[in-house]
Amino acid sequence: MLPAERKRRIVELVSDSDGRSVESLSDHLGYSKATIRRDLRELEDRGLIERSHGGAVPVTSVGREQTYGQKEVQNLEGKRAIADRAVEELAEGQVVFFDAGTTTMEVARKVPKDGTILGVTNSPRLAIELNEEENEVKLTGGTLRRRTKALVGPTAESFMERTNFDLLFLGTNGLDVESGLTTPNEDEARMKELMVEKAAKVVLVADLSKLGRRSFVQFASLEDIDLIITDGTLDDDSREEIESAGVTVVDGVAR
Repeated sequence: MLPAERKRRIVELVSDSDGRSVESLSDHLGYSKATIRRDLRELEDRGLIERSHGGAVPVTSVGREQTYGQKEVQNLEGKRAIADRAVEELAEGQVVFFDAGTTTMEVARKVPKDGTILGVTNSPRLAIELNEEENEVKLTGGTLRRRTKALVGPTAESFMERTNFDLLFLGTNGLDVESGLTTPNEDEARMKELMVEKAAKVVLVADLSKLGRRSFVQFASLEDIDLIITDGTLDDDSREEIESAGVTVVDGVAR
């Protein structure tokens, strides 16, 4: 395993378990405790984890959001599997909005580059990915948030209020039956709210770790979503509650 891959797995393991000890990471990955400690120091310097006594914990909470870099390395295979299924929703001639995020980035990487859709996004990184070969892309404009690389604010909101979309690929920090879809930042919540309002069809692309989580600001209810695509398999109770809101669930798409 290359060092970069090992560090990516450390972040995933720490995040998925809400914390891991050095001993646990060493046993799981097959590397010495000294190597794991060095990796943890580097990952903490990069803001990807927080070291604790004898191990590491995630840096996220209800009111504190992870950086784009943190999310980028988590559950990459699951996000790619979600993307493989998500692009099946595309049709020629559509205007498609791509929410800023790491799962939607994987969807963008799977989009045909033949110009059959018009892509719109509030993510400069995602716009560059979409804008290959014959594809046309529009950016919302606005203020770039350092933490998530998303465009927000009055300029971005004004763009949203003037436009409409056939399809939205939406991301979320949390998905809870009672709280709906939530995110830590109020400006991003407002942008997501407008995305949902302006899209004819809303496809939520989210790995299963988001289920049952709540963040600071609600931006949509389950009834606002048409389709959820996730990598893991929902338990029967969760599936029933989500489908009772009129949402189609496609789960278990992991490779």
